[in-house]
Amino acid sequence: MHDVIIIGAGPCGLSTAIECRRQGLSTIIVEKNFIVHSIFLYPTHMQFFSTPELLEIGDVPFTTPNEKPFRHEALVYYRKAAELYGLEIAAYEEATGIERLEDGTFGVATVNKRGERKTRRAGSVVISTGYFDQPNWIGIPGEDLPKVTHYFREAHPYTGMRVAIIGGSNSAVDAALELIRAGAEVDMIYRGDSISGNIKPWVRPIFESMVQKEKIRLHLSSRVTEIKPDTVVVSSGSRGEAYALDNDFVLAMTGFRPDRALMSSIGVLMDDDMDKPVFDPATMETNIPGVYVAGVIASGRNANEIFIETGRRHGALIAVHAAAKRLNEDKERN
Repeated sequence: MHDVIIIGAGPCGLSTAIECRRQGLSTIIVEKNFIVHSIFLYPTHMQFFSTPELLEIGDVPFTTPNEKPFRHEALVYYRKAAELYGLEIAAYEEATGIERLEDGTFGVATVNKRGERKTRRAGSVVISTGYFDQPNWIGIPGEDLPKVTHYFREAHPYTGMRVAIIGGSNSAVDAALELIRAGAEVDMIYRGDSISGNIKPWVRPIFESMVQKEKIRLHLSSRVTEIKPDTVVVSSGSRGEAYALDNDFVLAMTGFRPDRALMSSIGVLMDDDMDKPVFDPATMETNIPGVYVAGVIASGRNANEIFIETGRRHGALIAVHAAAKRLNEDKERN
């Protein structure tokens, strides 16, 4: 029995656990993979948009010689922060459901990597599961071919290959630049009439230069309608016709979406318009008393609504409210 069970060991889940510990709440994190799994899935050489101060949790300094830290530095930082606070983390244990028990506490059903099932109990539950496990599928023929991936790790495997990138966000632009440096032929297909306005300012001029030099072939106002073993079929608004591009691999940089299954299992209400959980922004508590959301899971369909910089602050709101709730319950029992 714990005071709080946190589901998800991303930066926001870790921050929540730290803040709960500071409030004297016994806490365990249940994580179906391993600590900051989402950051591990980022491209190997990715550099954050944020400064290190904006990524800090628990008042642990994020020291780096770089103005903006890299993925590998963040992995080390969050491991060390969890170690410093002695956080209890049940890794490789997936939460499959949440229910209210007869005594008013919650039972979180879990299964570990050996297939062993158990129910963990707590007075409060925080859902902080992120979104990186669920890519936004395009829903076109051939999207399930082995040559297609929604995750870009590094460019080396694509050396000398013809790669189509679907998307026009930072992740798509970063992948395109890495690929051409590794000697890949790159076609970038984007439905907008211009690349996203949110491209990192120090990257945009480099990308635009590569497009002007035709190192990257940019297809705007276009979309991929079918993926075949050796080609992709592109429908272009500007050309007014479909055409095929020779192709070896496809990187579908179409973003990700949160998994709402756990929230639905306990009855958390959703905003109809944006599929956003109903919660009190002052406490992060949902319509189910004792069930909270932290991090990007609190956003709607737009996963860019909440970042580490803002989501890390949810933990303090949750911890203060959960601690006050436990204090009131103790007074009632006494």
